[in-house]
Amino acid sequence: MPKYVIEREIPGAGSLTSEQLKAISQTSCGVLSEMGPEIQWVHSYVTGDKIYCVYIAPNEEMVREHAKKGGFPANSVVEVVTIIDPTTAE
Repeated sequence: MPKYVIEREIPGAGSLTSEQLKAISQTSCGVLSEMGPEIQWVHSYVTGDKIYCVYIAPNEEMVREHAKKGGFPANSVVEVVTIIDPTTAE
């Protein structure tokens, strides 16, 4: 199943409280539950003004549908071609 990285421009994302992040996470999980098991949220990275999310889904359209239903921006959705890490150098 393809993996996607979603860039969400959210001004002040890095200043969101743990309660605000919890609420966002609950909204996302609720939408995912409605959409079924084909789409999965792996994890997200919160930075100053953006959140980068990693999802597993059959296609980009499903990722964008999740964003729309949840009321989240999806400024960029790109499919991961491959993953590298320090062991790639060995």
